[in-house]
Order: sequence, then C-alpha cells, then structure tokens
Amino acid sequence: MKGYMYILLCSNGLYYTGSTNDLGKRLIQHQNGEGANFTKKNLPVKLVYYEEFDRIDEAFYREKQIQGWSRKKKEALINNEKNKLHELSECKNETSSRLRSMNGK
Repeated sequence: MKGYMYILLCSNGLYYTGSTNDLGKRLIQHQNGEGANFTKKNLPVKLVYYEEFDRIDEAFYREKQIQGWSRKKKEALINNEKNKLHELSECKNETSSRLRSMNGK
C-alpha cells in the first residue's frame, strides 16, 4: 500500500508534517478539523509539499525525519532547493565552530 509524507502550511504560519496512505482523504480531514489537534486549532491549512512512497512505513519514517528539521531546511525542501539541504544540516553552534576551526575546516 502506497504512503505519503506531506507538509501543510497552517494559518499561524507554522508547518505541520504528517503521513498517510490516502493523501486526498487526509487533506479533507485536516480542512474539516478532523485531523491532528495542531491543525484543528490552526485552520485553514494548505498542502505545500508531499512525497509518495511504495509503503506507508517509509512515509512514516520520512515524516519523523522531517519533523526534526529546522524551518529553513523544510522551506528548502518545499522550494525544491535541494542544494541547500546539506548546508542547512550542518551544526552551527559555538562548540562545533571551535571544533571545525581546530581541525582546519
């Protein structure tokens, strides 16, 4: 059974990431306030991105991966700016900056 990972833009400007085996039905559920509590409180929602998978467990895995991403990284994916994904994945906190400079990077 096919699966879909999707990203919705909610009325509060935040993104919601989910997965389903029936994207059309799930979008209707979200719009009718029958989806997740987060989307129910932030209607209307708009589908801004989705990926199709051969199996629902693959879509669920991808959902969990993307849920951990920063807003900028999600927007790079949504805007098909795949070249920015690696750069946005790098840790940029003070500790990693010191380690990079110590290693000559």
